[in-house]
Amino acid sequence: MSDRQASLRENVRLLGDCLGESMSNHLGEAFLDKVENIRLLSKDGRQSGDSAALIAALEDLDDKEIVPVARAFNQFLNLSNIAEQYHRVHRRRTNESLGVYQNPIGDLLTRLKSKNFTAEQMLDSLKSQSIELVLTAHPTEVVRRSLIRKYDNISNELEALDKDNILPLEETKHVRRLKEIITQAWHTDEIRDQRPTPVDEAKWGFAVIEQSLWQAVPRFFRQLDEQFGELTEDARLPLDLAPIHFATWMGGDRDGNPNVTHKVTREVALLARWFAAEMYIQDLSALRAEFSMTQCNPALRKRAGTSTQPYREVLRYLEHKMRATKQWAKDCLAGRTPSSEAIFLDVEELKDDLTLCYQSLLDCGMKVIANGSLLDLIRCAVTFGATLVRLDVRQDASRHIDALSAITRFYGVGDYAEWDEASRQAFLLTELNSKRPLLPREWSPTDEVKEVLETFAMIAQGHENSFGSYVISMASAPSDVLAVALMLQESGVDFPMRIVPLFETLADLDNAEPIVEQLFTIPWYKSYINGRQEVMIGYSDSAKDAGQIAATWGQYRAQEALTRLCKKHGIHLTLFHGRGGTVGRGGGPAHVAILSQPPGSVNGSIRVTEQGEMIRFKFGIPDIAVRSLELYCSAVMEATLIPDESPKEEWRAIMDEMAETAMNQYRSIVRGHEDFVAYFRATTPEQELAKLPLGSRPARRRSDGGVESLRAIPWIFAWMQIRLMLPAWLGAESAFEQGVESGNLEQIREMYRDWPFFSAYVDMLDMVLAKAEPEIAEYYEKRLVSDDLQGLGRLLRSKLRQVCELVKLLKQQDRLIEDNKTIRQSIDVRNPYIDPLHYLQAELLYRSRKDANNPEVNKALMITMAGISSGMQNTG
Repeated sequence: MSDRQASLRENVRLLGDCLGESMSNHLGEAFLDKVENIRLLSKDGRQSGDSAALIAALEDLDDKEIVPVARAFNQFLNLSNIAEQYHRVHRRRTNESLGVYQNPIGDLLTRLKSKNFTAEQMLDSLKSQSIELVLTAHPTEVVRRSLIRKYDNISNELEALDKDNILPLEETKHVRRLKEIITQAWHTDEIRDQRPTPVDEAKWGFAVIEQSLWQAVPRFFRQLDEQFGELTEDARLPLDLAPIHFATWMGGDRDGNPNVTHKVTREVALLARWFAAEMYIQDLSALRAEFSMTQCNPALRKRAGTSTQPYREVLRYLEHKMRATKQWAKDCLAGRTPSSEAIFLDVEELKDDLTLCYQSLLDCGMKVIANGSLLDLIRCAVTFGATLVRLDVRQDASRHIDALSAITRFYGVGDYAEWDEASRQAFLLTELNSKRPLLPREWSPTDEVKEVLETFAMIAQGHENSFGSYVISMASAPSDVLAVALMLQESGVDFPMRIVPLFETLADLDNAEPIVEQLFTIPWYKSYINGRQEVMIGYSDSAKDAGQIAATWGQYRAQEALTRLCKKHGIHLTLFHGRGGTVGRGGGPAHVAILSQPPGSVNGSIRVTEQGEMIRFKFGIPDIAVRSLELYCSAVMEATLIPDESPKEEWRAIMDEMAETAMNQYRSIVRGHEDFVAYFRATTPEQELAKLPLGSRPARRRSDGGVESLRAIPWIFAWMQIRLMLPAWLGAESAFEQGVESGNLEQIREMYRDWPFFSAYVDMLDMVLAKAEPEIAEYYEKRLVSDDLQGLGRLLRSKLRQVCELVKLLKQQDRLIEDNKTIRQSIDVRNPYIDPLHYLQAELLYRSRKDANNPEVNKALMITMAGISSGMQNTG
């Protein structure tokens, strides 16, 4: 390791020693020796290529030992994650102190200036920027909230220890506190007793804002203001600037999740207001305590009356009104009749009064005070509003069809579900333009239909600023969008809620342009959207449907087509990217992903999902959250002002060929191989995954379905657990082989070098292949799979080795991710700690399938799943 890694190495050692002491105190020195022996056997196995001794040691563990051994390695990997995450903070601070930190926004502004962009053009681009980060729950989020809080506290202690001149007594105090927290974590079960509810997930999302983003957003703005201030004194940021907002699916995503009801969504929307009010109360109270100044300008004097402490007078009024708002939300949540007088349903009055105080301080020569905590609160008010986040509602298109079918059958006019697209559109447009109600007064629909209608009624009873978009899963026709528009109208929703079709399968992505174009030809719809259209691109299901390379190319083509279409119609397009944390679900660095989008498709606005564990990794610590916001902001500005050139036609032709080859290969195995489903269920912990009380959403859309009914996240989770990583690469081996054999190797290398889209794809593939371990996958197979199915396993591992060689050939490197030393090193360091969990998991799966009722085996099995996820730093 280099000297740059010295602090990381020291923190990993410190946390490991604390964990070892906790284990020794609890289970004795002999247990600690056993764990250390397993670690050394794992390390030796890595070096020699023979893990027989490690496997034998794990197989010798009795049922009483397997849980604590699994916990030991799981905990160490979690602590390593904390050390690595804090090291990112340490490295940034070190670089800043040395004057070598490259701020992505400052770097971009320098490059834009060199391209003759004026400060006014850059600032105008920032003012028109609209980035919305949509926090979503994760069906395989493996770390409990109580442990996450402990991990945050560990990170805080590492920060406290990160001082050059720390005193010995102070150091002893923080090390002692570290030992205390790590011991608490050791004595806390990693696995929940019960699944979290959707409300629990939403509270977790709000906690991330409270603990990190509330501090990170003002700091982000301060740095942004400094960067623009270096351009020219006139290029200061306006107080109402809001380039980034936050939304959420937690409590609103009902697609395939029966636990999300209209009551849950209403509760989450009210909780968001309660949390927001609490945050504002804390900051207003702190400001009131400090703002004892007496001088003010005439405008504030008029607002404060004769008070000798005008700032406190105004802040006291705002705090009182915010407390009333919190009580209103509390009463609504409790089912009591609330008082709606003197509350904040939006933050316009709050912003106005805070801005009044700000200007008065400037006018009275107190600029330093104005630009302190008061400015930070104004930035938070502009960014988070009265609700912290806007709540999206997502529902499957088929549920709307069912509801409309029930209505048309009740009226005796036929069955909407059986009508063709033209008949559906005609009916919907007639009803949209009708002045009579559509919903029957006396009617007893099924519970499923009633829930759909009550969701729309709940939106109507709420407030516009509580809601974001209405997302339609599996949208495949214009009528799917018009159906939602009709039900919003009939339910009394009096604001134009964004209606967002989600195109998920490859076929739907290919049909996205004609579907949206048909909508644009409908005058009613054109008027409804008022020049703005949002479309969601699905990454997970398209990859599961067609394989990663075909899906990635299909997503690119769909975005190109939609961009051209909206430009032709003079409509501003916002693309909503449903990206997950893993490569198989469109994951990867956000900055790279944005810059690899089709030219012109960003155009100042973007929405992106941030899921479960990735929320913690990107936004869980304020310093890292600031960096993440910088990357998003700079990437959107760069993609808007200096988009990359369109790909060459010969590149497109090669991609068409490779995508077709990859899709055919992928589908021939996943859908066509007679042994695939049986092999998948035998060699992976897919079925055991259902035992994990993880997210609130079921792992399957249907309990009786096969692989096709499995959600994309657990589909990827299962393959990741055995280190075959199949969803991220299957088909790519055939695609690249076809490209090389066609004599296109040099052109493919040119594509990698000069086309951001293709280079981003290849680099992500390179990274995920570096995490794959065919030998470990083979051990699962030997322990769990019958002889008649093992031929498929040999075929898959052969293809995995083939694609690894092809990626190295394409990138002209001797080892995978040779060009990313940090990730390479992280993988190499973690493997000796993950390997025991893999071999132990295979053994536990074998025991569990022999005796499904052994509690120790089942608990240890769940811990290995959590540990492998922590070690790999992603689940689904």
